[in-house]
Amino acid sequence: MKFFNTGFLVMVLVVPVFAAEPDFAREERLADEIIDVILDGDPEWLNADGREFLSVFTAAKDADTALIILHGRGFHPDWADTVHPLRVGLAENGYSTLALQMPVLHKGAKYYDYVPIFSYAFPRIEAGIDFLRNSGYKKIVLIAHSCGAHMAMAWLRVKGDGDIDAVVGLGLGATDYQQPMRQPVPLERLSVPVLDLYGENEFPAVLQKASERKRAMDDAGNQHSSQIVLPNADHYFTDQGDALVDAVTVWLQGLRSVW
Repeated sequence: MKFFNTGFLVMVLVVPVFAAEPDFAREERLADEIIDVILDGDPEWLNADGREFLSVFTAAKDADTALIILHGRGFHPDWADTVHPLRVGLAENGYSTLALQMPVLHKGAKYYDYVPIFSYAFPRIEAGIDFLRNSGYKKIVLIAHSCGAHMAMAWLRVKGDGDIDAVVGLGLGATDYQQPMRQPVPLERLSVPVLDLYGENEFPAVLQKASERKRAMDDAGNQHSSQIVLPNADHYFTDQGDALVDAVTVWLQGLRSVW
């Protein structure tokens, strides 16, 4: 609200403030681009707050564990780097996967642009959990990359980890230049096992906070939590899909004694 004094009266100019929301039209365009070329897995339209969004479900035979996969900033649930290798490779290794379309903004949007729309991811994550529970899966793991990890951690900060059985964070804490994280990842508050996995050639923000994240995981006290650096990998795990899938699979297999 701005005030202008004309000498006789005060005029009030009301400047409207619009709530930040995702670019739903862009999400529809992304869905149109990929839905007819999905070769592994099946499109599933889920509902969050009365609006449908695309997910891709890839079933593994006789699996009792499923993973919800959250992509990075501005991408989609069959993104060639990180997401596609994980959702297909983990299914081949015996874990069903459900990759969700996360809220997106216009191309070029930065970390601080995305922070106000993190909460739009919450009902999508919960819709994914409901879908998998209703499909009979006993264990659900949340695996999230980059901005998807920011959204996952924001959800965990608000909702807690009672509805999931483990968390995998990929490239945790990635932000843009001169845009430090608004809130640290709440690893010390999580009771479930956590895998903090990042590339050797990661973004500086991820590397600089690695020891801090490890201390938080140690403070949480889950002996099955782990931090892994993937050799030769960048933030997007470009050309490292097989190694990424192998690292996550080995860690998941280690949880069998817990589950």
